Amino acid sequence: MTDTTIERARSTERGDGSHAPRPRHLPLEEINAAVALHVRALRAGRGWSLDELSGRSGVSKGMLVQIEGSRTNPSVGTLARIADAFGVTVARLLQPAADRTVHLSEMDDAPVLWRGGRGGTGRLLRGLNDPDFVELWDWRFAPQERYEAEELLPGTRCMVHVLVGQIVVTVDGVDHLVHVGQTLDFRADRAHTYRNGLDSPARLVMIVAMPPGDFDRRHGSLIAQR
Repeated sequence: MTDTTIERARSTERGDGSHAPRPRHLPLEEINAAVALHVRALRAGRGWSLDELSGRSGVSKGMLVQIEGSRTNPSVGTLARIADAFGVTVARLLQPAADRTVHLSEMDDAPVLWRGGRGGTGRLLRGLNDPDFVELWDWRFAPQERYEAEELLPGTRCMVHVLVGQIVVTVDGVDHLVHVGQTLDFRADRAHTYRNGLDSPARLVMIVAMPPGDFDRRHGSLIAQR
């Protein structure tokens, strides 16, 4: 999550004396602290050592120590590997300790987990862990910008709907051009890339649906949740 901040709403007085939300930046340290708390709790709940989590996730023990100590800023790929190992969404690693049955959130509340070199962003709007594992993302690509995604959990599917411009989604080396108003559904447990080949911005919303269960990268196996 390089150079990532979250914006949250705060009250700003209008001319009529009422208050309207205005975004503020949530320090990156608070994001890292939330991730550290959830990773420690999930690992302790399963009785896993750091070595066990490292083996299951493919993330080095040293990096896990840094994450649990809230001393590093993990990339979205690293968070995805840890979430896969626990059998949860990335959003689960970021959510407040107490959640609600009904949840209304603002765009400005959603964490930016990817920033492209040209100014694009990948923002995790919301994630669900019950009854199914689903994530909702907002992706914005600057002209000529691309994002190379890691292979996701076996059986994971993505749905991409283009709101602005067009996006080329490359899956297993095959290009799929998705125009504004079109939706692409594909298996995301293989190499895939998103690319905006235009000289104008592009924007899409993405739904990621994952099968339940812990994943052990040492054996490439999905383990049913207990």
